[in-house]
Amino acid sequence: MKICFISNLYPPGVLGGAEIVVEKIVRELIKRGHKIIIITTNANKVKEKTKNIQTYRLSLNIYPILDFHKQKIMRRISWHIIDLFNINAYKEIKKILKKENPDIIHIHNYKGLSPLAFKAAKDLKIPLVFTAHDYSSICIRANLLNGKGEICENPRIPCKIYNKIQKFLIQDKPDIVTAPSGFVMKQLENAGLFSDAKKIVLHNPVETETQPVEKSYDTLDILFVGSLSRHKGPDILIRAFRELENDNLKLHILGKGPDEDELRKLAEGDDRIIFHGFLSGDELMDMYQRANMTVLPSIWYDNSPMVIYESLMNSTPVIASRIGGIPELVRDGYNGFLFEPGSVVELSRILKKISEDPSILKGLERNAYESSQKYSIEDHVKRLEEIYRGLL
Repeated sequence: MKICFISNLYPPGVLGGAEIVVEKIVRELIKRGHKIIIITTNANKVKEKTKNIQTYRLSLNIYPILDFHKQKIMRRISWHIIDLFNINAYKEIKKILKKENPDIIHIHNYKGLSPLAFKAAKDLKIPLVFTAHDYSSICIRANLLNGKGEICENPRIPCKIYNKIQKFLIQDKPDIVTAPSGFVMKQLENAGLFSDAKKIVLHNPVETETQPVEKSYDTLDILFVGSLSRHKGPDILIRAFRELENDNLKLHILGKGPDEDELRKLAEGDDRIIFHGFLSGDELMDMYQRANMTVLPSIWYDNSPMVIYESLMNSTPVIASRIGGIPELVRDGYNGFLFEPGSVVELSRILKKISEDPSILKGLERNAYESSQKYSIEDHVKRLEEIYRGLL
């Protein structure tokens, strides 16, 4: 099959887990003999070609999406308005689709490529699959948070208007909608989106060629991996960690983000807390393998974080907030522990319990590795192939 992936980012341009997932899927599909077209964004228009893969990197807005959070409010608003009604994006994408004539189009994150990408696909009557990695389809921020970083219970009027327009542009365009968690799919259904499309929960994939990892308990290494932003809850973890006086504990914070300076101040004076910056590839995998536990203290409706999958495949139990799609991956007392979002006291209690009796981790480590095996990239892509063929 010839399959076109539309994704606002694609490596080496990386902002989150979605584009990593797309790259893994693309690599596996190529191994299985398929031809791949990728339409993504870039600072400049670039065309790349390697064996069985053609990549189009388009410049379609006033600045690249990777620079979005560096902009002042008016430039952000302008960017969103242009993206919503980007006729140029529609024409560019439709032109590429006409030229390449793929059998299937699979849209992933599309902000920066415009919701009109859906229209381009349907105008050409090419079967369309959409994967909802986040809440972009129902929230301008894509995270269901308000300006204060809190869960948004009542969107403001501009947000409601934006969402109605976007819904009009993408509604009933996909033939099939997938999401990596049942929670996200439920939010789409509650918003009345994609009522005519078949809906399938398809968890994110991981490479499962790893072997179970033997852990050391000389020092208990706790890992945080993610954006250093309030909604990810790193401040909650630092506060909970500092409640513990055990010198045998270390907290490794991996990532960058807007709240880094504030977090460093919060950690000041505690030599057990180490900031590593952004790590990826082998360096990141080495940290997972060394770690005794990974903590996800999210206070937002986290979808299906790649951090959980990567931790589990490296035999690292996960301690996480009971929110969003997280409980679909982390079973309390089986491959990790769950706690109430935002609760410093509950998280600190769990960490204290483990630090006083590290043998608790043994069973969790075994279960963590075993539970990762059902998310193999091979099984994921086989399921995708079934979905694609069903549309032809």
